Amino acid sequence: MAETAQFERIDGATLDALREIGAATIAGALSKQAGIRNPHLVGLKPFNPGAVACGQAVTLQFMPKREDVHWGDEYAAAPERELHRRAIMACQPGDIIVVDARGSMSSGVFGEMMLTSFQAQGGKGVVIDGCIRDYPEVKQLDLGLWLRGVTPNFHTQTDIFPHAVNVPIACAGCFIVPGDIIVADDDGAVVLPYALAKSIAEIAVEKTEWEVFSRMKLEEGGRLDKYYPLNDEAQKEYEAWLREGSSPKSDL
Repeated sequence: MAETAQFERIDGATLDALREIGAATIAGALSKQAGIRNPHLVGLKPFNPGAVACGQAVTLQFMPKREDVHWGDEYAAAPERELHRRAIMACQPGDIIVVDARGSMSSGVFGEMMLTSFQAQGGKGVVIDGCIRDYPEVKQLDLGLWLRGVTPNFHTQTDIFPHAVNVPIACAGCFIVPGDIIVADDDGAVVLPYALAKSIAEIAVEKTEWEVFSRMKLEEGGRLDKYYPLNDEAQKEYEAWLREGSSPKSDL
């Protein structure tokens, strides 16, 4: 079982830009610019609709239970085995906790108390290939929740147990390394590799900018084949629009 690890921190301005851009634009930019076909954590639904989160991933890995390795009582394990707690305590303000719970629909990885602590530490989002418990209370917290579902069972009650913190994991079909950036909203959650974060932010901000112009023209009745994407004529209009100082870039 791995000890918690530190990872390189990204600057807040980049995270703010990525948060404003949103999951869909980032997914498109990753496909076109980096060849990453599917950064979407498929099957995880937003359980606090309207929430938006962008932060670095602290990871928690579950494994299939084998009773000689981990027994069933939630707090019977030695402290070094209570890795779900250690994952929460490893988080810094702005982090997102990302859990490979093996898609289990019967074990609740975290409940109200754990996630109350996570929020108090400044945590921003919870991304779990599995479930939480205490949902009526948890949904009142100021946290984004992207999950497969909810359950009344605690985290080791059925068929899985926490095995490692801050190691590379598979979550909802995606490979995630501690420190990768998660961007999540009502479109779902996407993973952005740390090394690509700054370049994708710059590209995506530019796309968001011309989409503002395109949307404006389409609302005015402009032709779809001219303004989305911009053809050569529309590109010249867009550049003139930028020179006039109409760009929203300063707001991003």
